[in-house]
Amino acid sequence: MKLGLIQMKPSTLPKENIAKAIEFIKEAKTLGADLVVLPEIFICPYTNRAIKENAIEENHAFLMELKEVAKMLNLYLVAGSVPEKSENKVYNTSYVFDSQGQTIAKHRKIHLFDIHIEGGQHFMESKVLTAGNNLTTFETPWGTLGLMICYDIRFPELARLLTLKGAQGIIVPAAFNMSTGPSHWELTFRARALDNQVFMAGVGVARDSQAPYTAWGHSISTDPWGNILVQLDEKENIAIVEWDMAQVDSIRQQLPLLKHRRTDLYEIINPTQNN
Repeated sequence: MKLGLIQMKPSTLPKENIAKAIEFIKEAKTLGADLVVLPEIFICPYTNRAIKENAIEENHAFLMELKEVAKMLNLYLVAGSVPEKSENKVYNTSYVFDSQGQTIAKHRKIHLFDIHIEGGQHFMESKVLTAGNNLTTFETPWGTLGLMICYDIRFPELARLLTLKGAQGIIVPAAFNMSTGPSHWELTFRARALDNQVFMAGVGVARDSQAPYTAWGHSISTDPWGNILVQLDEKENIAIVEWDMAQVDSIRQQLPLLKHRRTDLYEIINPTQNN
């Protein structure tokens, strides 16, 4: 399976961003991509104000356009993420469309990005977003894939649960920033791949040094051995990477980490419980 990882820089105009995304998708198809991935919140700038102002419903014309493109080009599309408006709430949501233009998965970001790094990034997604509650996997002709959004990757429990649900690869639309990206981006993708013996793909927003939120970029893919298969720099670009799902089974047979888990000893312990 060939993935097209689209690292694009959103403007303030959603219509322009959708048009740009579609052109990138078409280009990725010409480069041989079977499945294309867009970055997190690609239809508007990554600010709470823009997210709230540009929230769209599930039947919005933008999403219908992306469905049609997936069908026209006969490819699978992980449509990054968009601010999804539903029942007076806003979610950070990733839609997945198959090669017939059907919605086959929808993931709402589970872990909201509320951080304050001294001398660095301050961001509070919970001021505008509601957290999702569902684990998300979906089927493709090449195997089962899992889906996260950005901050979700920092929680190893989630990657493990997706793996136990059958995921052979995990896709992560993201927007790491200049505080966390240099230290944690590559390390986290290699660690999640190695711990779970899965392929990983992180698709970031291209860097705009004039934007209120400056993204790290560096879209990446790692293999089940923890190797980096491809990594972009900070600019707009497309990375094409091939995943051979047979490698997942091969590595799990040679180094059977999942079989060696001591589930008889693992349990969630309440820290307030007296021992």
